Amino acid sequence: MSVNREAKLTRNLLDEKKIGRIPTRDGYGEGLVEAGKRDPNVVVLCADLSDSTRSLMFQKVFPERFIEVGIAEQNMMGLAAGLALAGKVPFISTYAVFCPGINWSQLRVCVCQNDANVKLTGAHAGISVGPDGMSHQGLEDMAITRCLPGLVVLAPCDYNETRKATLAAAQWKGPVYLRFAREKTPVFTTEKTPFKIGQAELFWTSSKPRVTIVACGPLVYDALLAAEKLEDKGLGAEVINCHTIKPLDTKTILKSVKKTGAVVTVEEHQIIGGLGSAVAEILGENYPVPMRRIGVYDRWGESGEPEELLEAFGLTSKNIVQAAGEVVKAK
Repeated sequence: MSVNREAKLTRNLLDEKKIGRIPTRDGYGEGLVEAGKRDPNVVVLCADLSDSTRSLMFQKVFPERFIEVGIAEQNMMGLAAGLALAGKVPFISTYAVFCPGINWSQLRVCVCQNDANVKLTGAHAGISVGPDGMSHQGLEDMAITRCLPGLVVLAPCDYNETRKATLAAAQWKGPVYLRFAREKTPVFTTEKTPFKIGQAELFWTSSKPRVTIVACGPLVYDALLAAEKLEDKGLGAEVINCHTIKPLDTKTILKSVKKTGAVVTVEEHQIIGGLGSAVAEILGENYPVPMRRIGVYDRWGESGEPEELLEAFGLTSKNIVQAAGEVVKAK
């Protein structure tokens, strides 16, 4: 086994006894403050969820650049588009079920059709929101944003990467959608782990890899745990952290798949329209191989504790290991 030397991912960084857990949304809040210090044009809008989305961190440092619009997500998108066209760099902060869930039409017409420099964020994305249940679990957001021309879609894997993604979004010219989770998740990347929009990172590779695991969001950690288990079973893998869903890094994915000949995708999202669909599209056009998608299979979320839900929906390292074995046998 070897790991990405630049990222410095080691087995120690997979040991939860040696790493901490921090919510990815904290990375967003801290990234906002840093972006605000770097650029006076950065402003933040929120729809009555400043504490939960961590945009409150920005509000405390830059109260004059923070706009509380109340529970009016559609109005917030239009307001952000106007601010962007006037030269500001607006970040929209609310839950993924509300943005892009409720204000998709305003995103399409006001932001994307004008190539407005708006940064929209979807907090509480995925099934692991927990007891809030299906009404608050954003499971379709990547599908409805990925289809919009010119819109970048990001799904960072941990606290450190969410902070980096926020800063990168602030510097990117054009609309960006950034999704992140609610619960505390393992912090397994470091300050030196590379992050660049549109460039996936190879986090794990074996000497003789037989399956490529492409993952995004906090489930990248579970993909790495699965790779470790597969390694111990004598089945080598490569794990790609695909933090940018759009534009997809087809070069990195195809390079790995041409070595392994089998693919498993992993996402905390509906399997329809998300990362799995994006990878299936490029494989279908360029290099068809056996593939299995780990995600939510055309069903609504449920209430429960995060770990219980991940287990119930088949989104754990155990499920990834099983899927990897199936696609390798199918070659």
